Amino acid sequence: MLTSMTGFGGKISEIPPCGKISVELRSTNHKFLEIVFHLPEGFLSLEGRLRKILETKLKRGRVTCVISLKETHSPKVSVNDALLKNYISSLRSIKKRFKINGELELESLIHLPGILSLAESNMSGEKIWPYLKKLLESALDSMVKMRKKEGRALYNYLKRRIRILESELHMVSERFRIACENKTKVLKTPEECSSFLKDADISEELSRLEFHIKNFSQKLLKSEPVGKELDFIAQEMQREANTIGAKSCDSLLSARVIQIKSQVEKIREQVQNIE
Repeated sequence: MLTSMTGFGGKISEIPPCGKISVELRSTNHKFLEIVFHLPEGFLSLEGRLRKILETKLKRGRVTCVISLKETHSPKVSVNDALLKNYISSLRSIKKRFKINGELELESLIHLPGILSLAESNMSGEKIWPYLKKLLESALDSMVKMRKKEGRALYNYLKRRIRILESELHMVSERFRIACENKTKVLKTPEECSSFLKDADISEELSRLEFHIKNFSQKLLKSEPVGKELDFIAQEMQREANTIGAKSCDSLLSARVIQIKSQVEKIREQVQNIE
């Protein structure tokens, strides 16, 4: 069954005592598989592992993966006592040596490099990878489910278009036969009839169009990604329809060809959404 390239999946989980982590996946149409990550600081090393998980179930589409963290507790501030003591000693020595007046102020001291630092977050990438992996897989399953649901809707839509095309093709074939009979009745010589039939004959185009329509219907039933194939077949259908229209020798025949072109165009618009 068909799969759409458009979908969304999101999951949030609490990881005591660290905090909350959320994963959001959004996918849109794209010729190939393109994955874009928005990761918290310290999580860039996980990108390769995240990508491999997504590639197991996605073949086409532009996928955006957003991972957000919200820690339960604010990180603690730590003071490097030994370094501060050395700073104070050195600054007092400088004051004495160069006879500099003034007192050492706290505001100046805390801005010295290395004095203040934040304690390491409990939510580092490696620590929460087991939780993140399960969360990503769950979000991915949700998005794939949505893509398949939209794929079923696309399948039903395209099947309706194909049935209309088959009906239109039958009417074009019948109208071509009648138009040829009417035209040859008014032509005076066998040479004129032969020349007319040579220029107006669309038998081959009708046969190829019929083949493309059947081939398209068969591809719709496949379980693997077929979006590129369907797009190519639709292009070929459009090519044959254009040729038939150019050879048309009858106004009613031309009207039916316009209907075929319209249906093929609608098909081409929708196959762009298929994985």
